[in-house]
Amino acid sequence: MKRYFLTGTDTDAGKTLISAALLQRAVLDGHTSFGLKPIASGSDRTDSGLRNRDALLHQKYSSGNLTYEVHNPITLKPAIAPHIAAKEAGLSLTCSSLIEACENGLTQTADLQLIEGAGGWLVPLNDTETLADFAAAQNLPVILVIGLKLGCINHACLTVEAIRQRGLVVAGWVANSVDPDMEAQQENLRYLTQWFHQRGIKHLGTVPHIRGIDPFDENSLKQVSDLLHWPD
Repeated sequence: MKRYFLTGTDTDAGKTLISAALLQRAVLDGHTSFGLKPIASGSDRTDSGLRNRDALLHQKYSSGNLTYEVHNPITLKPAIAPHIAAKEAGLSLTCSSLIEACENGLTQTADLQLIEGAGGWLVPLNDTETLADFAAAQNLPVILVIGLKLGCINHACLTVEAIRQRGLVVAGWVANSVDPDMEAQQENLRYLTQWFHQRGIKHLGTVPHIRGIDPFDENSLKQVSDLLHWPD
């Protein structure tokens, strides 16, 4: 069993698209998979309760038939920073309470497990703790999704340094083209490839901008999963 924490260089870097594709990749390669979204803000009310689109993708591409709450134990309605949404909902959010809420998910035994953060690496849980504390408490190797856009080099390098300052391993990185009109995209990608290679961090794939991709459609998502691989 291998478990990873997946984070991004920023909000909208494409974390959930890459998470869903990696979970699908695991199954296509003959493994069992499990995706966990510990906390999700920006959810819709349904007959079954609050449901978050990102977490539903984790549920869809995980092996087995687990309830939604196992994949996403804390679901918040407003599409705002989790610590603010939690406060508005009257929740006291801490690293220890989040770990406790994730107990069912953290005890799953799939071959490949992916825990997706929210936003970037240092998204707050409260005034003193962040999701980085959650990853550090579990001693999880980290997969970094880099949204290719202006400023991505700085965001990527800072994030890697912050991850390593926690004593965690960066297991791999994925480049995701979120801005199809980005100038000098190949030059940026070339620099990132060299920078990560010099630090012994594995490149897990590059995803071009694919118009009309529907991650809930398995054939559509396969366009992305075919471009990716898990860390060895």
